[in-house]
Amino acid sequence: MSAARVRHAQRSDLPRVAELAAQHARYERAEPPVADLAERLAVLLFDVPSPLLGCLVAELPEGEVVGYATCSPALSTWEGREYLHMDCLFLAPDHRGLGLGALLMDAVADRARSLGLAEVQWQTPVWNEGAIRFYARRGALGADKRRFSMRVEP
Repeated sequence: MSAARVRHAQRSDLPRVAELAAQHARYERAEPPVADLAERLAVLLFDVPSPLLGCLVAELPEGEVVGYATCSPALSTWEGREYLHMDCLFLAPDHRGLGLGALLMDAVADRARSLGLAEVQWQTPVWNEGAIRFYARRGALGADKRRFSMRVEP
């Protein structure tokens, strides 16, 4: 996959990123993304003065986008510093094991460095053994925690 590349998403990539996000949600046994995800991402990535969200795409030589990673700065209270939170990393199933995941991880690490951040953090379901092995091979350390969410009315 040496001719494949990872680059920053463009507005025209967002419908494909939304398709991949829907595949990602199915894979993780989660609710599907919102129907207007591409439009919402466009606002977050391109229509705000200082976007916090970053979106990287893995692209094959012929131009097909087959994966994505999203990330944004976050804060660690206990460490008193910012880090880069990788919210998603996903590759279409038939493009796994070809080195594209490593390219995406490298690009996320480069984004952290460009923001002056010394760490990237993320999570994956405990049953996703393939992802856990992939992250461990890259030198990542895991920590068991449960993620919670709570809806609030605006």
